[in-house]
Amino acid sequence: MSEETKILIVDDETLLVKGLKYSLEQEHYVIDAAYDGKVALEKALTNKYDLIILDVMLPEIDGLELCQQIRQKSKVPIIMLTAKTEDMNKILGLEFGADDYLTKPFNILELKARIKAILRRTAVPKEVSLSDQVLEIEDFRINTLGRKVLLKGESVNLTAKEFDLLLLLATHAGKIFTREELLETIWGYEYFGDLRTVDVHIRRLREKIEENSSQAEYILTKWGVGYYFRNNGDDLKTR
Repeated sequence: MSEETKILIVDDETLLVKGLKYSLEQEHYVIDAAYDGKVALEKALTNKYDLIILDVMLPEIDGLELCQQIRQKSKVPIIMLTAKTEDMNKILGLEFGADDYLTKPFNILELKARIKAILRRTAVPKEVSLSDQVLEIEDFRINTLGRKVLLKGESVNLTAKEFDLLLLLATHAGKIFTREELLETIWGYEYFGDLRTVDVHIRRLREKIEENSSQAEYILTKWGVGYYFRNNGDDLKTR
């Protein structure tokens, strides 16, 4: 993890932001803050952050729209915060490109754990050449360190979690993963049984890599069990 990991906190509750800033600075993160969606969007698009913590309820531009606008320009990981308990708000956050979410009130230790899990997965070791870890799987060329994907020579813009899902499934072609296994492996903690999180990310991933997401060719469903990447024998080459 970088010595100067930069996190943007976006929330209109000044006391919450102050508390989060103090707590996260104890972990040696560099913290920036914005208190409305308009300022947050400007900061997100003009500065380089390693992660954004984004509240759903914001003045100027609400969190869901802000998440969507950021995602159109950036792959930066986003954790959404919501005071609402309705499942729809959580699902919408994921649909709009968030990597994770927490419902207020939350335990700061849980937030820190999720931040560390995301940063660990998105970190690129500087001492290793990016060309050292390129996988060619089916029609995909996956740079595991640069975290870039080409499909039939065309770049595919994936979020952190979408990349992790594709890499896990593609490197275990034919192996069926239950949603519980995917939650534990990709998210790195118990996700309180919200298995729809996996479904949303799989659907978004399919929309980006499949010609027809309703008739998937790469990521397939084993009904009642889970998801798997199609197995065409010895199509996996590593170099």
